[in-house]
Amino acid sequence: MAKVSRKTLETAIAIALNLDGQGEAKVLTGIGFLDHILESLAKHASINLKIKAVGDLHVDQHHLVEDLGIALGEAVAQALKDKRGIMRAGSDGAFAFPMDEALALAAIDFANRTKLVFKVKFREKKVGELETNVIEDFFDGFANGARANVYLETKNSRSTHHQVEALFKAFARALREAVAVDKRNLKRVPSTKGKI
Repeated sequence: MAKVSRKTLETAIAIALNLDGQGEAKVLTGIGFLDHILESLAKHASINLKIKAVGDLHVDQHHLVEDLGIALGEAVAQALKDKRGIMRAGSDGAFAFPMDEALALAAIDFANRTKLVFKVKFREKKVGELETNVIEDFFDGFANGARANVYLETKNSRSTHHQVEALFKAFARALREAVAVDKRNLKRVPSTKGKI
C-alpha cells in the first residue's frame, strides 16, 4: 500500500495504490481518455488505484500528465520498499499485447536506474481529449519517479486509440510481472549486489 501527494504551482495530485489489488480503479484527471487508460492500466496490472489530479489544463496537458507519471512512479517505488522478494523485471525482456491490429511491447526493470526508451510514433495528435505528445512525458515521469528502466514500442497500428490502449495494457502486464512476489526468493533482494 502506498500514498503519494504531489503539489506544485501547476498541479495537485493524490494517489493511493495497492500493488496486491484486484484491478479496481477510480481516476479523475479532467481528461476523459486519460482516466480510461489509467483505469485499464489498473485492471491489467491487477492493482488497486485511486487518483485525483488537477492541473493547469488551460495552459496545456504536459504539466498534469508528466506530474501524474512521476507521482505514480513514486507510489510504486514506495510500495516496493527495498524490492525484497519481487521479480524486479517484467516479462523476461518484453510483454507483447495486441489490441486489434495494434501491437505494443513493454519491459520494466526496477533497477534503481532511470531510463525510458520510447519507440512510438502516433498518427493522430489526439485520442479523445488526450494529446498524444504527452504520453511519452507520462512514461518518462514514471521511470523517473519509480527509478526504473522502461522500454516501450508499438508496431502495426492503424488506430491511434488502439495503439495507446495496447501500449498501456502492455505496460500494465509488464508492471504486474515485475512487482509479483518471487516465491523462491522471498527474503532476497533481486540483485547480485545485494541491494538495488
